[in-house]
Amino acid sequence: MKDHSPILPGATIGFLGGGQLGRMTAFAARSMGYDIAVMDPDPDCPAGPMASRLITAPYADADAAAELARGCDVVTLEIEQIPLATLEAAAALAPLRPGVDVVHMIQDRGRQKSWLHSHGFPVGPHRIVESEEDCVDAVRTMGASIIKSCFGGYDGRGQARVSDHVEAAEGWHTVGAARCVVEGFLDIADELSILVARQSDGSCSVFPPARNHHVNGVLAWSVTPTGLDAAVERDARALGRAVAEASGIEGLLAVEIFLLHDGRLLVNELAPRPHNTFHATERACATSQFEQLVRTICNLPFGDTTILDPTAIANMLGDLWTSGTPEFTEALSVAGVRLHLYGKKSARPGRKMGHLSGVGADYAHALVRTLDAYDALGGAPADRRSMEPHAASARIRP
Repeated sequence: MKDHSPILPGATIGFLGGGQLGRMTAFAARSMGYDIAVMDPDPDCPAGPMASRLITAPYADADAAAELARGCDVVTLEIEQIPLATLEAAAALAPLRPGVDVVHMIQDRGRQKSWLHSHGFPVGPHRIVESEEDCVDAVRTMGASIIKSCFGGYDGRGQARVSDHVEAAEGWHTVGAARCVVEGFLDIADELSILVARQSDGSCSVFPPARNHHVNGVLAWSVTPTGLDAAVERDARALGRAVAEASGIEGLLAVEIFLLHDGRLLVNELAPRPHNTFHATERACATSQFEQLVRTICNLPFGDTTILDPTAIANMLGDLWTSGTPEFTEALSVAGVRLHLYGKKSARPGRKMGHLSGVGADYAHALVRTLDAYDALGGAPADRRSMEPHAASARIRP
């Protein structure tokens, strides 16, 4: 029988993973009076300074996970690529939210796609392949596709885009995984995401959608509200909530969604944790995604998710540090803009080092301010494509 009793401030929250998502959630938890413990392979992980106890161990170390859980009242995660044995070791000693089964399903793209399809949720054409021959055959059938490793790989890594079956063999070897998902290209108008908080008693709270723009598979910027048609937002929220309820997750579930030019909504991928596209909630909403995660896993009342200020974010990758420290003074001279750094010790191209957030009178004003600040950092100019949302109305509802 599940325990729905509240875990009150003064208790200890354990984190499997100590990256920036753990760091920002730990900030929220600390402000509410919780203690923090972290397990991460990196002794200099971003969440480390927030923790009273840091266990430095590989994610595959189930004994270390058990050690973490013994001193915690609840355990959560900020990265889904945690081995099953590690999840089970933590769950045996403390409530693990989200649960073992949902993380195990989501962390493998093949299992995730199969689960979504079997539960009747709309997904694009895809095939799970386990050999070069299968991969070539899948691309021959679907045409231009993206090949994704089933396990690991995000922010554009572990993926290869191919235009036809001739390129598929090379793509298979480029990804270098024993098992992949091949996804046919889609006629995408916009990308959006939904974040659902679900507690152990089944109650849910859904954040307003975010609209997102990616460059080379990495999120470049995101806005809340989306500027999309109200029907699209309504149907996307309903779709995200339905996925969360079907999954049985306890915690946060981010649902990435494609809006096609013909108006259909398709689920892209799931993440059982805080999500980059909802960093704007720190300023946009009455309750941030990080505080909402703390409330959710501790069985406290959900926070209000009303939008208070239209907000945009722009990611800052390590490329901006190539010639030294970026021009933060210039960026912060833009009205309404704040700087969020993740405390990472070293910068490298493609690594997320922080983000800028900006508020404005509406989403467009917030986005222009944020991208103006980004351009002031001194790197390559921000990609301003897709600033205007597509006007299609969604036609698929869960």
